[in-house]
Amino acid sequence: MKRIAITGVSGFVGANLLPYLKERGVDTIPLSRTFGPGYDAVDAVFLNQQSVYGIVHLAGKAHDLRKEVNSAEYYEVNTELTKRLFDAFLESDSEVFVYLSSVKAIADRVEGALTETHIPKPLTDYGKSKLAAETYLQQAILPPRKRVYILRPCMIHGPGNKGNLNLLYQVVKRGIPYPLAAFDNQRSFLSVENLCFVIQELLQRKDIAPGVYHIADDQCLSTNEVVEIIADVLGKRKRLIAIPASWIRAIARAGNYLPLPLNTERLQKLTEDYVVDNRKLIEALQKKLPVDAGTGLKKTISSFTYVD
Repeated sequence: MKRIAITGVSGFVGANLLPYLKERGVDTIPLSRTFGPGYDAVDAVFLNQQSVYGIVHLAGKAHDLRKEVNSAEYYEVNTELTKRLFDAFLESDSEVFVYLSSVKAIADRVEGALTETHIPKPLTDYGKSKLAAETYLQQAILPPRKRVYILRPCMIHGPGNKGNLNLLYQVVKRGIPYPLAAFDNQRSFLSVENLCFVIQELLQRKDIAPGVYHIADDQCLSTNEVVEIIADVLGKRKRLIAIPASWIRAIARAGNYLPLPLNTERLQKLTEDYVVDNRKLIEALQKKLPVDAGTGLKKTISSFTYVD
């Protein structure tokens, strides 16, 4: 495969994608503020001089659950940076542009399964800034030889990245019974290995139609199943308690005002449904994803045990 430029190589996805492609013989050039040229220095001349065939744009301002990020930062990094890089792509001889967006550009809460046909209704600056970047890319008139792919991943996990799994991991590790077993939800996850696989396919194949694709593992898991997987990996006894949901909701409401480990926002994240439909992507690939949801999650949890 011809040379691929990747932004955000110091981030979690980039740190996985770069070696993934290199191991498969792909010539890569990292673009970040800590590796190589800064993003603002990347223009059509630079891309042509470096013989860049494809660009994978991973760099962005992540969703800050602590709400410490200035709103303007989201739009400067997630929207304006993407627009500048995409303009350089359009003016260059590069042929493929892969943009890593997010399902949060469409919906923060989901009823049923989230498909590409859902009308976008992001609630946060993070989601709105991602959607603004998507809109800019989709409005462009592309020459016939150029291809643009917008990927909307759900929660990405992989070795070394605890993310939202850390709370559950700590509960099981410490032998604390999981008290929310009465809530039977379904959630989509995404193994970083599956994400890397899909990106490589989009880069090297010309038979996949450009457009927007939701990306998630093939299977959904309930939070109860995730707790059981963590227990299996740690060799712990599965300890799930089905306290009545009405009691839990009352405790969570109290946690909005008192220093309790549970409040309504945390309860929502632990027990809500968030199913992402990946059928459009699978039909386009005509291939199965290499890692199933359970196996991918076990790999991720196993990696936690080496750093504790």
